[in-house]
Amino acid sequence: MTYKLNLLIPAAGIGRRLGLKYPKFMIKIDRKTILERQINLFSSYDKNPTIVINKIYEKMVNKFLKKMKLKIEVITQNKPKGMGDSVLAFKNSKFYKDAEDILLIWSDIPYLSKSTLSKTISKHIKNKNDFTFPTIYTKNPYTIVKRDKSNNVLEVIETRGINKKITTKSEREIGFFIFKKKPIYKILNSNLDRKFNIKTKEHNFLYIIKHLVKKGFKVEGIPIATTKDTYSINTLKELKTIRKLG
Repeated sequence: MTYKLNLLIPAAGIGRRLGLKYPKFMIKIDRKTILERQINLFSSYDKNPTIVINKIYEKMVNKFLKKMKLKIEVITQNKPKGMGDSVLAFKNSKFYKDAEDILLIWSDIPYLSKSTLSKTISKHIKNKNDFTFPTIYTKNPYTIVKRDKSNNVLEVIETRGINKKITTKSEREIGFFIFKKKPIYKILNSNLDRKFNIKTKEHNFLYIIKHLVKKGFKVEGIPIATTKDTYSINTLKELKTIRKLG
C-alpha cells in the first residue's frame, strides 16, 4: 500500500474507574492484550505505530513492549489533559513531520474488525475526505452524530455533556478515526478553538469535527460498524462482558 498512514493510540489515562494499576491497553482478552490485538490489526497499514502514555507507567510499558517484542514508539505525558491533549502529543513523534493521514483508535477497543477498518480507509481515500469515521445506531450512546437534512455530518456530541439521558436509538462514533494531519492539528493547536470539558477540565477531541465542517473541510461518518466494533472498557461491568465474548 503506497498511501501513507500513521497509527496513533492515545493511552494516557490511568483507568481510575476500573481500579487498575496498569494502562487499559494491557488488559488481556482471551490471552492477548488489547494493544497486541490493535497492533496486529493495523500491521498492514503501519508497522511503526505510536502510543501516548502517562509518565507514571513508562517503566512498566517499556518492559511490557520489550517482553512482547512490539516495535512501538512511546511518547510520555507528565500531566495528561484529555484525548485532545494526547493527540497533540503526536507532535513530539519522530514520524509527525512526514505524516499525512493518521489512523486514530482509543486504547480500550479490542474488537474493531478488519472489515470496518478497511472500509473506512477505502472511503477516506476514495472520497478524498479530511476526516472519516465509522458509526452505528445504538441505545444509550456515549456520543451522538448530528447530521443536516442532506445527511451530512455537522458535529459529534458527547452525551456526558447533555443533562437528559438519551434512551432512543441514536447514531454514534465508535472510537476509530482517520484524518488528514494538517487541518486537525491546526484546530487542536488553536487556543480559540480549544474546548475543555467543564467538569473534568480535559481537552476534548471530538469538538474538532464541528470546526472542520464550519471551515469547509470534508467530514464523513459511515454507518458500517458492528456491535462488536463498539465494545470498549470503561467499567468493570463492561470488562466482564467483553471477557465473556473472548
